[in-house]
Amino acid sequence: MTTPQAPESADLSEEHAALVDRISADSLTTRRDYLRIVATVSGGLVVGSTVVSAGVLHRHGDGSAPPLKVAENLPRGQAVTFNYPGEHDRAMAIRLMDGTVVGYSTVCTHLACGVLWRKERGSEGELHCPCHEGVFSARTGEVTAGPPPRPLPRVIVVEDEQGAVWAIGTARSGETERAGLCRGLREDNPVLAERAGCNAEGAS
Repeated sequence: MTTPQAPESADLSEEHAALVDRISADSLTTRRDYLRIVATVSGGLVVGSTVVSAGVLHRHGDGSAPPLKVAENLPRGQAVTFNYPGEHDRAMAIRLMDGTVVGYSTVCTHLACGVLWRKERGSEGELHCPCHEGVFSARTGEVTAGPPPRPLPRVIVVEDEQGAVWAIGTARSGETERAGLCRGLREDNPVLAERAGCNAEGAS
């Protein structure tokens, strides 16, 4: 003979069932939200990648700026980061072990992640993008490994008589320093560009 269920037990069973339903609904919502977020982010990455590769976004090396002192002294094997030519253009100057000073944009040419200096890697150190394991030569900015499609844009750096390092111009990815400087001079001071020989055939 079956004993009738007490009212309290029936209420608890109903609450338990309602709780299970609510948890299931919340889990479904969470999964749906997660999938929607993943789809949105993935789509954004695809669009961003396409826009960057198409050259629609601002490229480091476009535009000019006054000379900027980036370091009072830069020891061998060390690097200094700064913003140039604009306040949002991330850049880096490095003194190689042989004393050469080089400068680059630190915006990876793959998907615009930040590029880092790794002194301990290779014979001269290397510039490394941790997002997708892109690697650039510290001496030339050329791609040596990973997915980046182009070299790093150059930041033209010079050293004064006191040993301070200055950024004085930029060059686009694959453009020579002279071509970058001449392009900036042509835009800002055509007369000075002509005097510097920038308008001569083959100057850029």
